[in-house]
Amino acid sequence: MNTNNNTMNHRFPAAAQDLDLQQSPPPSTNTSTNPYHPQPQRRPRGFAATNSNTTTTSAASAAATTSTKSRKEREKEKERTKLRERHRRAITSRMLAGLRQYGNFPLPARADMNDVIAALAREAGWTVDLDGTTFRQSSSAPPPPPLQQPPIVHFNSVEQNNVSNVGAHPVCSIESPLYSSSLKNCSMRSSVDCQPSALRVDENLSPASLDSVIAERDAKLDRYSSPGAINSLDCLESSQLVQDVGCREHETGLSSTSYNVPVYARLATGLINNFCQLMDPEGIKEELQNLKSLRVDGVVVDCWWGIVEAWTPKKYEWAGYREMFDIIREFGMKLQVVMAFHEYGGHDSGGIFISLPQWILEIGKGNQDIFFTDREGRRNTECLSWGIDKERVLRGRTGIEIYFDFMRSFRTEFDDLFSEGLVSAVEIGLGASGELRYPSFSERMGWRYPGIGEFQCYDKYLLQNLKKAAKLRGHSFWARAPDNAGYYNSKPHETGFFCERGDYDSYHGRFFLQWYTQVLIDHADNVLSLASLVFEEIQIVVKIPAVYWWYKTTSHAAELTAGYYNPCNQDGYSLLFDMLKKHAVTMKFVVPGFKASYEQIDDPMSDPDGLSWQVINTAWDRGLSVAGQNAQPCYDREGFTRLVETAKPQNHPDCRYFSFFVFQQPSPLVQRTISFSEIDYFIKSMHGAVSD
Repeated sequence: MNTNNNTMNHRFPAAAQDLDLQQSPPPSTNTSTNPYHPQPQRRPRGFAATNSNTTTTSAASAAATTSTKSRKEREKEKERTKLRERHRRAITSRMLAGLRQYGNFPLPARADMNDVIAALAREAGWTVDLDGTTFRQSSSAPPPPPLQQPPIVHFNSVEQNNVSNVGAHPVCSIESPLYSSSLKNCSMRSSVDCQPSALRVDENLSPASLDSVIAERDAKLDRYSSPGAINSLDCLESSQLVQDVGCREHETGLSSTSYNVPVYARLATGLINNFCQLMDPEGIKEELQNLKSLRVDGVVVDCWWGIVEAWTPKKYEWAGYREMFDIIREFGMKLQVVMAFHEYGGHDSGGIFISLPQWILEIGKGNQDIFFTDREGRRNTECLSWGIDKERVLRGRTGIEIYFDFMRSFRTEFDDLFSEGLVSAVEIGLGASGELRYPSFSERMGWRYPGIGEFQCYDKYLLQNLKKAAKLRGHSFWARAPDNAGYYNSKPHETGFFCERGDYDSYHGRFFLQWYTQVLIDHADNVLSLASLVFEEIQIVVKIPAVYWWYKTTSHAAELTAGYYNPCNQDGYSLLFDMLKKHAVTMKFVVPGFKASYEQIDDPMSDPDGLSWQVINTAWDRGLSVAGQNAQPCYDREGFTRLVETAKPQNHPDCRYFSFFVFQQPSPLVQRTISFSEIDYFIKSMHGAVSD
């Protein structure tokens, strides 16, 4: 073998030399380029060692300084990014609000860019399928409807050709649900002065399409310049009808919404004392006489659990309420009753305090876990914890059995009122203040606006429920509430849970919040199931709060602690409203009032209008009947107008409006300074009887 190798090298010396060079490369003095044969380095000594150490220290300090500067720059860049993102979201919110209010675009509550593009495409005459497929509709016109339906416009053969020739014109089809309901309530008169409104709707089109719209609009202005042509029904086209709808709505203002929204007035608390005796019958008669003169449809009366079943379990005292209801029957007014299972009292209660039944408080002394509990172990006696809904800890009864027995006693006692049709609705109290929420922002616990509140799930029954849910999920270590959620008066950015990119969006955070809101939904579902059995064929009402502070933040911290899992990337009301729809109840929303001065000072990132729009329209989208109640008493025309606009939106594409409205009256001392003409204007506007 060696002989053969020598022969090969002899015959091909050049090739052999190249092969040797490839197999054995020359040694290199640079150890960095030859990792296989590192060369030992000599340790520097004397001046060289000092110089080397100095150079190393200087380089390290320079690197540390550079690292500190780069860290600060990164933090500054993060803050700038947050500000830019917040500004972008604010701009997007205003754009969507404008499209909904002035363009009649039926955008969902959590609209994204795809929803906006699809709405604009449909407005321009395109068809957009659910999978995103987009194509132009056929230019053939639908068959004309019968002449005996004046709200629906039809075209003759000449006008069909005209419509087909202007196919590029971005108008809505007459059969579109976007405008069909609005056309039914508008006259057929069109005005040349209303023509520029078309340009406002079409600003989102491409320049080429916009030029074509302008050209066609100029041609139509020339064509319909004479009054006879304008007032003629035969010359109307779909684009002009849409413009006429917008012009008529802006011309008439509040009087254009002629729908009748019944108005109920809430009677003051304290008319029945703690022994269920009517305090001032003559004063009630005078109050009812004033309300009847204002054409109020009915009154709302709170039936307090703490008064009726105050001393002994299953012993109900209704004498005072019977006397009051007989007086209301004499005046021929409708009656709504509230099953009030909560406590009443506070800084605005006028010194009136109504506690839970005394026998419940006695049970609570031995078992404080029947009440909601915060992280520090403080008990809130405002209402019973939802953890005992199915626990027999109340003298052999569960929580929902307590509620069921109370409602059944009321139904049996006042069966004659139900037979006569005097009782028009029954509201079921489901939490703190009668609202469906946790008592997360209770003033008795030291909460002050705009604090985020605290989670109320630390009683042993709810903790056992949480432990069970975590075990079913397969993560037993998740059976704990967050320990970095702050306190009652904390702000979101001061906590690790609610801050930007906080733990609320972590795996454990999402699990906990879903469980927390599911307990709320299950409680309402259980109670309403029994209420539906008691009050058959009677309208049942559930009150939903308006937790609008910190609504502009990503976490919506105040809503989360109240039990509504509604951060910026989650719809926290759809699942709840689906459950309410199952029981065919009416959702009564507490309409927030104007901002107070302290809200502007503390900058709570609140958005009452944004929250109201989301809650009300989500309920309508889910097929619920919606009612309203003012959160604060109104004192002027501006406040009353705001309530009317909320109850009867002018530009709603489906002509939605409240089924009724509960007017919370000011205190008797303040009533003397309020002009009754303002209240009369408000009630007439709700009834659709205001004329310009």
